[in-house]
Amino acid sequence: MSGHMIGMSVRNEPPRLSPAHIDRQACSGDKEPIVVVKHIHPAMPSSAAACYPITFASPILSMIPTPVMSPFEICILAIIQGLTEFLPVSSSGHLVVANAVLESLGHPPTEDLVEVNIVLHLGTLLAILVHYRREVFRMLRSDWHVAACIVIGTIPAAVLGVLIKKGLPDELQARVLENVLLAGCMFPITAALLWFATRHKDGESDYPQLSFGTAFGIGVAQAMALLPGISRSGSTIAAGLLTGLRRESAATFAFLLAIPAIAGAGVLEGIDMLEAESSTTPAVTLLLGFVVSFLVGWGALLLLIRFVRQGKLSLFSYYLLPLGIVVVAWQLWFS
Repeated sequence: MSGHMIGMSVRNEPPRLSPAHIDRQACSGDKEPIVVVKHIHPAMPSSAAACYPITFASPILSMIPTPVMSPFEICILAIIQGLTEFLPVSSSGHLVVANAVLESLGHPPTEDLVEVNIVLHLGTLLAILVHYRREVFRMLRSDWHVAACIVIGTIPAAVLGVLIKKGLPDELQARVLENVLLAGCMFPITAALLWFATRHKDGESDYPQLSFGTAFGIGVAQAMALLPGISRSGSTIAAGLLTGLRRESAATFAFLLAIPAIAGAGVLEGIDMLEAESSTTPAVTLLLGFVVSFLVGWGALLLLIRFVRQGKLSLFSYYLLPLGIVVVAWQLWFS
């Protein structure tokens, strides 16, 4: 509903409309239920009055689309989420670029439906929990040092994420988190991280031997992934390799570190949904997205672990570097 959001207020019995559309003001002096239309939809005449009886306003409101996601759309998003959450290519960067491409072709940008984001994140989170269930159970039962390292490593991303999400105005957030040119500049940085980390000599230590300072440093690398174009999995695995961890151990710690990061993102989005008091996507569609994101995410996780074991993370650099160059050139010369 980008650009044509309406606000309305109803006295007596309100119509069954999304709470996101409701404005808590009323026109006084009217005995019958009325709707206050704040922003006129293009289909309505510009001379239309601001207040309408429900019986008159309902046909007008029915012309305004409600963002309900279809099963096909949520499956596409779930596949993208499952692949890019784990493969070191930056899911946020690809989403920003994809939206910009759609807009340049005349399509509206993807609606940011909070409940969809939450269930897709939960699907990929379950993939990690299932794959690393032994490590998680061991950490919770007896390996308190690893648990402490995870907590310490989560601090940078948690602090920075809350500051950006709750401390910055929406417009400034968009300038940073939805900046296509920034994403294009960050893709080559992710490529460089993967290239240098892959060529670094394989370490000899395992993640239970990490110091708190090293865990914090890997957490700083994870916090960098809040910028579009920086891959969370790529930056944390690369940081682990550069600190002397064995390849598979670096991947294990990176994905254990992802558990509170992904869960925290889901909590913040859940707060947004509660504040908006709305959910427009059917429960069956959300369940479908959850299952698809879980299955695709688990497959992508297995694929990435194989690449890490074989020392082939640098292969993604040959995709990210030209992608970044193309995006930057597009933004500088053609936008």
